[in-house]
Amino acid sequence: MQGIVPDAGVGRNLITARQTGQSILMKTSATSLLSCAILLIASATASALHPQDIVVTELRIPTHSSGKKGLEAVMVRPNDSQRHPLALMTHGTPRQADTRPAMTPLAMIPQAREFARRGWTAVIVMRRGYGDSGGGYAEDGHACSRNPDFVGPTREAVKDLRDATAYLITRPEVDSSRMIGVGISAGGLAMVGLASDPPPGMVAAISFAGGRGSDAPDHVCNAAVLVEAFGDFGRHAKIPMLWVYAANDHFFSPQLAQAFYAAYNHNGGKATFLAVGPFGQDGHHLFSPRGISLWTPMVDQYLKSQNLVLRDSLLPIDVPAVDPPAYLSGHGLDEFHFYLLGAPHKAFAASPDGHVGAAFAQRTAADAQKHALENCAKATENHTPCTLVMSDDQKAPD
Repeated sequence: MQGIVPDAGVGRNLITARQTGQSILMKTSATSLLSCAILLIASATASALHPQDIVVTELRIPTHSSGKKGLEAVMVRPNDSQRHPLALMTHGTPRQADTRPAMTPLAMIPQAREFARRGWTAVIVMRRGYGDSGGGYAEDGHACSRNPDFVGPTREAVKDLRDATAYLITRPEVDSSRMIGVGISAGGLAMVGLASDPPPGMVAAISFAGGRGSDAPDHVCNAAVLVEAFGDFGRHAKIPMLWVYAANDHFFSPQLAQAFYAAYNHNGGKATFLAVGPFGQDGHHLFSPRGISLWTPMVDQYLKSQNLVLRDSLLPIDVPAVDPPAYLSGHGLDEFHFYLLGAPHKAFAASPDGHVGAAFAQRTAADAQKHALENCAKATENHTPCTLVMSDDQKAPD
């Protein structure tokens, strides 16, 4: 990766970034999404010319269940010598099992950076069976079978998160006195499970589109059993939560989300429920780089209600000083600025008539370049040739 600096610990330093935008919005549009090119991430050079406000480090978290490899993780934190409260973050589960190995914590750096800007040491943890984490996949509850299990797989996810926390609180970057958890989809349900068995010092958790068992758009296998699982976790809930679901979530419908909430709180859970307007083509992906301007005000308001505001102002993000190609305008120009703050490894391609394609969070720069060119070719319908414009934060050779 461009500009990696070795870390003194078990990881390696990666990146910094800049973003603005704080107004509360509950509905989105294509125009607002394009205008909010506020992703995150600019690669740091080994000989940085100025101090960086935020630093990103790749980690390997040792746990017994994950074997010699450990759990793949990325830490995103303020660049100072202070300990900061931990924001433990985790991912969802793709519908297609064969895509799990390709997952990477790099993809969630933009979201994690928003917590770092607010004073948290954010750590994205890949659970067993995902990405390059060790240990076998332990979350198969046979959701679409006659004997589905949603509680067991969630407890396996919780095991990974608790084991990761036990290691992370030994790190000099982490203040364990008031920690939070943040997850999306199956990772959101994992946070529901973690709230029923939180590690010491965890005081709140956030679930974006929490659930599991959706095998196709607008379909969830054995939904009634999933609702019961939420109720079961509610009986043992020990810390408050924020739940966020969008109106056009095609994994878990608004009606099903309300059923989750009713079962959870009826049995003793302490969740604050936010039903928000549509987001993009599928509101399940609200907690994403393109949704940052929408979900950060919700998180800010909730953290304030829990007395968890750590800073009076946000840390800035450094944006790469790179000029766009002169032939880009409109959508293409918006996408170029969005790209500059994207998750590495990344690449950007364009055609002379202004069509563009990009790829983010790839394992290698070569993979990013290949996918960017393919995406650009799809946009042009192969009518005009695409060329590589950017690779990570460097302009491609002419």
